Amino acid sequence: MNPKLSAIDTGAELRALYQPQGGVGAIFSPKVADYVASRPDYPAQLFDALRAACNLTPDAVVADIGAGTGLLTQGLLAQGYDVTAIEPSAAMRAAADQALGQFAHYRSAGGSAEHIPLPDASVDLITAAQAFHWFDVDVARAEFLRVLKPHRQVALVWNDRVLTDPLHIALNALFAQYGGSKREALVAHEDRRHVAAFFGATAPQQWSWPHAHHLDAAALQSLVFSRSYMPDKDSPLGQQACVELREIFERLAVDGLVAVRYTTIAIVGRPQ
Repeated sequence: MNPKLSAIDTGAELRALYQPQGGVGAIFSPKVADYVASRPDYPAQLFDALRAACNLTPDAVVADIGAGTGLLTQGLLAQGYDVTAIEPSAAMRAAADQALGQFAHYRSAGGSAEHIPLPDASVDLITAAQAFHWFDVDVARAEFLRVLKPHRQVALVWNDRVLTDPLHIALNALFAQYGGSKREALVAHEDRRHVAAFFGATAPQQWSWPHAHHLDAAALQSLVFSRSYMPDKDSPLGQQACVELREIFERLAVDGLVAVRYTTIAIVGRPQ
């Protein structure tokens, strides 16, 4: 155990809660359609920053870990990079394949942060968007360093919800009501104190940019139920949550849409 990690390994506790459902690789399999319908992309400034900070040329080789349905992967492919989407969920990976199969430099593979099916010293950049909280930090660091070329870097990326925004205040109350112990474990592990342990002696660079997208009522419902801890929308609890969510939408929508505001965060460095 890395001494910089807390005495209580909140990541291990979080992962353990999902073991009865098949573990991390199975968490989002039933939520693929909601994920595709509602999750945000990433701003152009992110890709500009990665290109400059990581000295990426158009033929750069990138591994996108925990790629999900390919939201970050697509932005990387648009830069011309050769990108492998590594994703443990077969259903999520299939959605990425369907969306991105037309890109000549796209491929996907089953795997995880702890088991990357790529050769040693083969990758110019490793990215992980909205995925770091699922990592076994010590194992992932060793595996990232195995596949990275010398002096190459890792980019951890998040779209953080702007929690002072009225929509997110209302959604957080909904999540707290219906998310149960899984949400509590996720919140306990989302403070990112494990990021410093991941990078070790490295002082990573960090950037942030405002980002937003606009959703109608159906897409907002998909956003809510794309969360790993939310109940099935067709369950009694899920149906009750839908009623409350509709009230939130009707209160905050303008011209049939709500603005979902984020701050995109990128933390970039080479772990040591």
